[in-house]
Amino acid sequence: MSMHLNIATIDSAARRLADWLARVAQVVAPPVLRIALAVPFFKSGLTKWDGLLSLSPAAEFLFEDEFKLHIWGQAYNFPFPTAVAYLDGVAEIVLPVLLVVGLATRFSALALLVMTGVIQLVVPEGWANFHLPWAGLALAIIALGPGLLSLDHWLEQLPWPWKREAAQPGGRSARA
Repeated sequence: MSMHLNIATIDSAARRLADWLARVAQVVAPPVLRIALAVPFFKSGLTKWDGLLSLSPAAEFLFEDEFKLHIWGQAYNFPFPTAVAYLDGVAEIVLPVLLVVGLATRFSALALLVMTGVIQLVVPEGWANFHLPWAGLALAIIALGPGLLSLDHWLEQLPWPWKREAAQPGGRSARA
């Protein structure tokens, strides 16, 4: 009887601990995932600029001469390389900042997932060390959402006028 009681007590304590860990992870994991994905893109973005809105010559050179899209066994130049370099440079700064603060989180993660796909086409050998983990982080963020420690969560809590209308029976506003 005492052996059965001890196993039941251990089982109960283990379940409580597992439940507590899950609650803590639900709060901690989303911002950690967001930061883990944001850091490499932000660091790369910093290398693209020589000042405010001044793209570095090295970034332009890379997109014009070095970076090629490897598709179906062929290497293709980027269309409009300077425009793509600017877009990439802006995205690598703005999207990580949005991720870290948790604003437009799922959209930012989706945009970085698309960028990761393009990077995979440029550097096909980087899939195991970089692209796969980045894609995994982006997908986890898209699946889990921004979490409690995010601007998205706090904005969702605000009493927006359209939320009151949607809460009416039938989803119609009182004015209709």
